Amino acid sequence: MTKLVTIYGGAGFVGRYIARRMAKEGWRVRVAVRRPNESLHVKPYGAVGQVEPVFCNIRDDESVRAAMVGADAVVNCVGVLTERGKNSFSAVQAEGAGRVARLAAEQGVARMVHLSAIGANTDSASEYARSKAEGEAGVLEPFPNAVILRPSVIFGQEDAFFNRFGKMAEKNMILPLVGGDTKFQPVYVDDVARAAVAGVLGQAEAGVYELGGPDVDTLKGLMGDMLEAIHRKRLIVNLPFWVGNLMATGFSVLQFLTLGLFHNGVLTRDQVKNLKVDNVVSEGAKGFADLGIKPTALQAVLPDYMWIYRPSGQYDAIRESAKNLRNI
Repeated sequence: MTKLVTIYGGAGFVGRYIARRMAKEGWRVRVAVRRPNESLHVKPYGAVGQVEPVFCNIRDDESVRAAMVGADAVVNCVGVLTERGKNSFSAVQAEGAGRVARLAAEQGVARMVHLSAIGANTDSASEYARSKAEGEAGVLEPFPNAVILRPSVIFGQEDAFFNRFGKMAEKNMILPLVGGDTKFQPVYVDDVARAAVAGVLGQAEAGVYELGGPDVDTLKGLMGDMLEAIHRKRLIVNLPFWVGNLMATGFSVLQFLTLGLFHNGVLTRDQVKNLKVDNVVSEGAKGFADLGIKPTALQAVLPDYMWIYRPSGQYDAIRESAKNLRNI
């Protein structure tokens, strides 16, 4: 009988890659999301009817339970970068994660994979990082055999990291950064998906895995790589943290004054706190090597999707070649 996996947040950035790989493994895939009608892009990942988006609100017991009925495994990819309305860090990343694990244990689901983040720490100054740690604890209490993945910043075609800065560099001559000296270890989204699939298939021992790519660099260094990929020269300005806090406060005040019509997805005070801490794999932590996965280098992927921010887009290489013809 074909096995079934429920992926909470399976239409999002990381979830869709997991869904695609699980479909290739021959599993039926149930993609649990808040807006199924906006998640139809997952259906072609498998044969007709193999991948299906269903409604689920991770803050509600009944909808979470209904989405996992009959599932052999569950994967939780739900998370938020900024709080909005009822979708607070606590409600989604702490309580929501615990809810999925508790109900999965009650229904006798065999395996669970939970997507957390490097930096998850109950003692962190960042509420985001604390909620991630609380979510891990909430998962492990009812489901001690869960596989927990802690990736560094994730890159890939649909990412909200390099794409965000690419859009900024496309329109501005100056690229302001907060935490430019903070270190990151970018990890390719499909490598994270491979790790999740290993957990679902029982090819990974229970426990916490910290996932980082083969290269470590500062935020400023990564922006240099991004600018090289999009063939643009910009002035990178590393702003002190106190300036970042002022900017974040201003954006939050604007959100309050507009009654939420403007959502502060630019920079929050909590993000400034996170940017003060390096986002790299801890020494001695289990990681890709323990899963038999060789992580993909940033330079092998970045140019393949960042070309849209080049001065002439996909034709930029042709223009460069034309310049060389003038010198012949």
